Amino acid sequence: MRPVITVWGRADSSNVQAVMWCLAELDLSVQRHDVGHRFGGTDAPDFIEMNPNRTVPVLRDGDGPALWETGAILRYLGARYGDEVFWPKDLDARTEVDRWAEWAKINVALAFTGPVFWRVVRTKAADRDWTAIRKAVETLEETLEIAEARLAHRSYLVGDALSLSDIQFGHVLYRYFDIAIERRNLPAIAAYFDRLTARPAYRDNVMVSYDALRSDQDVRAI
Repeated sequence: MRPVITVWGRADSSNVQAVMWCLAELDLSVQRHDVGHRFGGTDAPDFIEMNPNRTVPVLRDGDGPALWETGAILRYLGARYGDEVFWPKDLDARTEVDRWAEWAKINVALAFTGPVFWRVVRTKAADRDWTAIRKAVETLEETLEIAEARLAHRSYLVGDALSLSDIQFGHVLYRYFDIAIERRNLPAIAAYFDRLTARPAYRDNVMVSYDALRSDQDVRAI
């Protein structure tokens, strides 16, 4: 019997969504506790003991150590529970998945969340700097063109089956396509997004309302 996996983090945190989506794709049972943002809890001593950064998500697999940092959690889950496609054992094949996962995290997720999503959703309408937003979207979409070129010839970032790299990349796309911005035509990414939305694990864990985030309040983790 597999140990109980516990996750601390709210459902509308994009980083928590990546972890929860991964868990669902790997068919793992999980208990999630709402922590962070309006729920608080990240300053509690027992939480700080688990994660001194006081950010979500945090994951514990049974009686194992508390794991934090989304990328590290995803690699742990892939290594322990993933198959040869999702997180290969072969070093070269695994590195191919890993580099696209890192690319997505550093060049896409970070370029979208703060510069675009926070400025559009987390900022009052009267305070939105649309010049800065449009510039940030342009910068983001220059990077997305890299994925556009890859996805024109394959179903997923690394081949024709979902891998860990798609978790890091794909979880951002729901908000990218959903928020009120002008987007350039990226047909391969749009088709890729349609494939993701057909996956129950994606719909259940990523396509989550972010209405509670529509405020000016500062938080520690998205």
